[in-house]
Amino acid sequence: MQTLKGSRLAIFLGLLPALVIYIGIAIVPIGLSLYYSLMNWNGIGSMTFAGLNNYTRILSDDTFWLSVKNNIVIMATGLLGQIPLGLLLALLLNRGLKGSGIFRTIGFMPVVISSVMVSLIWGMIYNTEYGMLNNLLGLFGLGDWSQNWLGDSKWSMWSISVAYIWQNCGLYMVIFLAALQNIPQEVNEAAELDGATGLKRILSITIPMIRGTIMVAVVLSISNSFRVFDLIQILTGGGPAHQTEVMTIYMYNNAFINMRYGYGSAVSILILLFSLIVITIINRIGREKDA
Repeated sequence: MQTLKGSRLAIFLGLLPALVIYIGIAIVPIGLSLYYSLMNWNGIGSMTFAGLNNYTRILSDDTFWLSVKNNIVIMATGLLGQIPLGLLLALLLNRGLKGSGIFRTIGFMPVVISSVMVSLIWGMIYNTEYGMLNNLLGLFGLGDWSQNWLGDSKWSMWSISVAYIWQNCGLYMVIFLAALQNIPQEVNEAAELDGATGLKRILSITIPMIRGTIMVAVVLSISNSFRVFDLIQILTGGGPAHQTEVMTIYMYNNAFINMRYGYGSAVSILILLFSLIVITIINRIGREKDA
């Protein structure tokens, strides 16, 4: 009994530094944001109690709902673009192709490059005057397809989605590759003996065995989609006419540009609530399928 108590104390003391750091950098800021969201405050003068007035104004603002729609586009981009592409790349690399280590490094490189560099790279690609994309279209005789990719409201969100996929699909590639390499070789050999090869084996054996990893990747992708900021801020700043503005940029503009810290804090609380709701729904769907 004494040994058990000593083990619990050792575990608690080992976790205490990480717990204190987590409370300091996560829980306390959330609590402060919740407090500020109930106030009218410009960040300098005195605060006045506003109650739920900030939330009421946010929910009646068309620009906010446009930012929500753009966040849904980014979330769909991650779920339908990054995760399938990351899984496809992982399946190819798991086949032991020659030079797979080099391809793995190249695929993961955009993840470790800063978002500022990624934004500058894609800004040069999409540039209307000297951008690589328009120049390539002209080179292949498709000059009529040239567009103002970031300045045209019809194409701006799609252009950002492509850059977002390129930036993060390498992360899911590595996650899925690690999961694939943990599948026992005996399982694959048994599948081959039963005639399950190629696509049939992937759908019937491989994907079900890494389903837990896929669910983790889905949750991670959703979480990242609600935190995307620097890529869009540098490429378009939320323009043109708020067409690429997501909730984080909407929060930034109101809190730090318009000096409405209470309003911006309320937006940050709504971002947290929206992300928790979506992740909870995904987790519940995952549990129902496991049952």
